[in-house]
Amino acid sequence: MRRQPHNRTNRVWLARVTWLMAVPLVLCFWNPAYALEPQSDDDQFYVWPVQGNVYILVGAGGNITLSVGKDGVLMVDTGVAEMSDRVLARVRELSRQLDPSGPTRPIRYIINTHLDEDHMGGNSAIVESDFFRPLGGGEQVIAHDNVVLRMIDAPERPAPSAVPTHTYLEGQHRVNRFFNGEGVQVIHMPAAHSDGDSIVYFRYSDVISTGDIIAVDRYPVIDLEQGGSIQGLLDGINSIIDLIFPEFRSQGGTMVVPGHGRISDLTEVAYYRDMVTMIRDRIRNAIEKGMTLEQVKEAGLTLDFDPLYGREPGTTDRFVESVYRSLIEG
Repeated sequence: MRRQPHNRTNRVWLARVTWLMAVPLVLCFWNPAYALEPQSDDDQFYVWPVQGNVYILVGAGGNITLSVGKDGVLMVDTGVAEMSDRVLARVRELSRQLDPSGPTRPIRYIINTHLDEDHMGGNSAIVESDFFRPLGGGEQVIAHDNVVLRMIDAPERPAPSAVPTHTYLEGQHRVNRFFNGEGVQVIHMPAAHSDGDSIVYFRYSDVISTGDIIAVDRYPVIDLEQGGSIQGLLDGINSIIDLIFPEFRSQGGTMVVPGHGRISDLTEVAYYRDMVTMIRDRIRNAIEKGMTLEQVKEAGLTLDFDPLYGREPGTTDRFVESVYRSLIEG
């Protein structure tokens, strides 16, 4: 028996029913933050959505993490000083997209993950801009107390506007109000890349900004002169892993914005941790055998990881030396 084809009336009715069923679902899951489109000047400097209200700005030195929403903008790190004008222009543009007919929401918070110039060199220019100053709505520049202590003790005193206005001494600090629909938690990672490292956890967006504790495209930098250590670095990476909830088979779920490199999930962070652990163990074994630093460098103990993490000249030797010294100095 031949099946009768749907007539036009049935097809129109079916299309209308399907549309009416879809509308509530769209409204239920729609998030205004996802309406903001990625912004790009070129392949090296661009903004990209991470998850929820959180974005990453790449190409201004270290990665900059941005929370953009109804309450304004929160920045994690500010990049290098010479890129400040481009950073401000891009952040203004991103903020303006939320409500093109309304006022541009200002930067209200800056959180510095550590002291390095490629992560906080832009503090002065951004704090002094009308987009942050009290006239613009700026409230706090936050960092661990060790960051400020080292800035004060530096041979060249920094400009007052570069220095964080609020510091914390305990294991964690909470931004003083619910911001863009979520709690923002600043967590100290002692003696990791340095002794002033903080990570920033956006609780609802489920994003962690790590500073230079994780840099998935290169070997980590352990700044021994600023209190860093190989064991503290591994402890910090493992603490970050403990905060991550994967969605499926160690992928998706919590997103990680590293200090350098691409947005990552648990798989990439765990692989990075394993790499650091294996190299530490190899160097420790070499030390126990009585090998000198030069012998360890010549032994090629990182050879299997160099194509991924040692592409920049000098980074491999620097990492091996910092691990060796950290283990020797204990």
